[in-house]
This record gives sequence, C-alpha cells and structure tokens, in this order.
Amino acid sequence: MDSASIRYEQTPPDVSRHTSHEDNIGVHSTNSNIPAETTPLLRPASRAVGPSENDENEGLIQIIKEEMPILGRSQLLEYILRVASIVFIGHLSTNALAGASLGFMTASVTGTSIIQGLTSALDTLLPSAWTSSKPHQIGLWSQRMFVLCMAFSVPTFILWFNAEPIFLALRQEPEVAHLASVYLRWSTLGLPAFAFNNISRRYFQSQNLFSAPAHIIIGVSPINILLNYLLVWGPEPIRLGYIGAPLATSISFNLISVLSLIYGFYFVSRTAWHPLTMKMFSGLGILVKLGLSGIGQLAADYWAWEGLAFAASLLGPVALASQSILVSSETTTYQAPYSLSVATAVRIGNLLGERKARRACAAAITGMIWSLIIAAFTSTTFMVFRNTWAYIFNDDPMTGGILRAQGRQFIGAILISTAFYVIGVPTGLILAFKYKMGLFGIWTGLTIALVLCAIAGAWLSLRTDWEREVEKVQERLAVEKERDPKSGASLEEGERE
Repeated sequence: MDSASIRYEQTPPDVSRHTSHEDNIGVHSTNSNIPAETTPLLRPASRAVGPSENDENEGLIQIIKEEMPILGRSQLLEYILRVASIVFIGHLSTNALAGASLGFMTASVTGTSIIQGLTSALDTLLPSAWTSSKPHQIGLWSQRMFVLCMAFSVPTFILWFNAEPIFLALRQEPEVAHLASVYLRWSTLGLPAFAFNNISRRYFQSQNLFSAPAHIIIGVSPINILLNYLLVWGPEPIRLGYIGAPLATSISFNLISVLSLIYGFYFVSRTAWHPLTMKMFSGLGILVKLGLSGIGQLAADYWAWEGLAFAASLLGPVALASQSILVSSETTTYQAPYSLSVATAVRIGNLLGERKARRACAAAITGMIWSLIIAAFTSTTFMVFRNTWAYIFNDDPMTGGILRAQGRQFIGAILISTAFYVIGVPTGLILAFKYKMGLFGIWTGLTIALVLCAIAGAWLSLRTDWEREVEKVQERLAVEKERDPKSGASLEEGERE
C-alpha cells in the first residue's frame, strides 16, 4: 500500500477508489453480486470486523507519527502558555499569587474548560468529513462551532465582570477577591481567541496537518514569556504590574489566532473551507448535543479535581502544598495520554469517513495498548523517584478519545460523572476526614474513580460495532446534503484548487 492511502496532507481521498472488500464496509463492486460458473453454491460465513496484524502495525506507525508533534510541542507548550502568568505574578506578593491562582482556577472552571468541552464535538464531525465526499463541511462545522462558543461565552463574561461580590460571599479575603476579579476581567480579552484556537487546531488536525498548530505555538511561546516579563517586571514606561500577566496571556492567545488565520489562508488548500454564509447559524443542534456531552466528559473531570483541591486546603498548609505539587505533576504527565487520545480520535474519524471499519477498530486497539505503555512508564518513573517527587496515579483519557471519535461523548460524561461524583469524590472525602487518612485518602478516591473510568471505557470501546459507526457517519453526511443539496457539487468544483 502506498503512503498516500495512509496519510492525507491537503487533499482528501476519493472514497470511490477504496472499494476493496477487505477494508470497506458496505462498499462493494456491483460485479461482485453477479453469479458465474465458478460462484460457490454456499456463501462463506461472514467475517467479523476485526483488525489484522498489518492493520495494527499500520495504526501503530500512524499514531506515533501523529502523536509526537502534539505531545512534544503543541499540548505541553499551550499548558505552559497559560500558567506562565501565575509564575510571574508569584514573585509580586503572597496576596497577588493567591488572587491570580483563584482567578486562574475560576477561569478554568467557568471558561476554558467549557470551551474545551464544546469544541470536543468537532473530534466527532471533522475527521470523518475530511475523508468523505464533502470535505468542505470541515469549514462549515468550524464556523458553526465558533458561533456556539461565542453564545456560551456571554454568561461567562457576565460572571467574570461581576466575580468580586461572589468571591466575598464565599468568604475570601477582600484583597484576594479583588485581585482575582481583576485577573478575570483582563482574561476576557483572550477567551474568544482561546475558543478560535481550539477550533482552528482541530480544523488543521482533521486534515492531518498536526505540525501546524505546534509550529505556531513554538513561535508564540517565547513572545509570551517576553510579554509577561516586560508587562509585569519590565521598565517603568511599559510595566503594568499585576494586570500585565493576564494581559500578556490574552495577547498571546490573539497572536496565535492571527497566525493560524494567516497559515490557513496562504499555506493550506481550500479543500476543507466553506464560504462564510448564513448557514453557520443553522444546524447547531448536533453541536449543542455533542458539545454539552463533551462538557460533561471533560469539564466534570476537571471540576472534581478542583473540588478536591479545595478539600485539601482544609487539611492545612502542608497538605495544600503537597496537593499543588501532585496536581502540577499530574497535569504535566497528562499531556502524553491526552495527545495520544487526540491522535487516535482523528485517525478513527478519518477511517470511519473512508468507510474502513476494520482499520478503525485496529486504531482503537492500538491506541489503548499505547495508553497502557505510557501509563506504565509514567508510574514507574514516579515510583523510582518517589523520594524526591511525589507519586501520582496516571490519568488515562484514551478511551475518552475513542468515544469522542464515535460521537459518544454523552456516554463518556455519564462514566466520568458516576465514577467521580458518585464514587471517587465521596470516597476520598470520607477517607480523608472521617478516617483521618488526609491527602492519601483524597488521592485514593481519585485513583478509584480513574480506574473505574478506564475499565468501563475500555469495555465499551472493545464492544463497539464498527460497521454501525460507519453507517452513523454516512447518516450525518446525508443530513447535511439534504439541508444543502447544491453545496456538494458547487463547492467541490469551486474550492478544490
């Protein structure tokens, strides 16, 4: 098999060419149904859709190639981009650090996690659209998602601009409450760009342009560090002090958006683009459904961690400091399995759009195997260095990525909500406070929740009917065709340059 059938850079495949019985489900040559003298009287038993060794090897190579640029550059640098402001503010004063930390946590819970959950709906829609006969739907779905994100941002903006009385009602120190509200107000300048960047990254990745977002963030990261230094600690004419940190982050987010627009306009084929029309305000129902489930899957997980961080603060300053180290370590190591889940979700989505059910199954199994390898390596590393670096349990979002690729975010939300809020969090709180186990009890509850999520998610993924997933992709494409029957031909002729 040539490399063109494995990786599609800027031109989607012609689905009509992929008609082999081995790879495609429901796509057969019409000649295969015509009986001849050599046609056997008894048909062979139908084969289950399962991966072969070659499929697994191909999926292994593909996922490694797609994961590395996301892991090594894009995901980790984006995380560093967000926390840089806290690092620079931390040297101003204790209250400044407390205010910035409270503002950052509030922004994450009420803003960025909501955006990330909403945009996870694109993990279902974009990859399969790229390998279908209507790749321009990538652009249309991206436009619709930005409209939806802006609609959801309105209540977020209202909350952020009126956060100070809420913090005071929660018995925060007046100065800390004021500084946290100031941090949130300046952060509003970057939230629309943050939403755009999450959408544009998926827009590029669905076309297998994984390195594009990484290169952009690599270029912006040193600028972000310089802006933080100049605006927080720089010379008097440009030094702004406390507000300089959230302003630097907002400027960096907007700069990433501008560079993404330039890259997409001048250096990427228009195959996936859809003209700006009123259609971006229609067909939002499926995005709302998948997006709300994505919020339940991603944000609910994050909120559980933040809630237990607050519980750790009740155990005393030593426990709170230890919790900060543990969460920082967990967040850093989380980038590896999360990057793997993104690469696997895109790979599965591409294959479902191309009607290759067996290879989609192989990609899912390969992704889960790699998640176990990463988890074993991370846990072993922390065990070896446990005397100098606190041991943590490695979170595994792999099955969440597979469920997103299948459009089953709602199931993922139910799994996470049940595991954390019904079992994990109550167990952790009971062990920590009733049985006096402290921080160990909190993390025991988290570990139980994570193990349950991993087992249930893996079980659901392994029981997937991949033929049915292919049919669901084709049904979504058919709905769009009925909504705009003329767009397919006109766009394919006018946009593929």
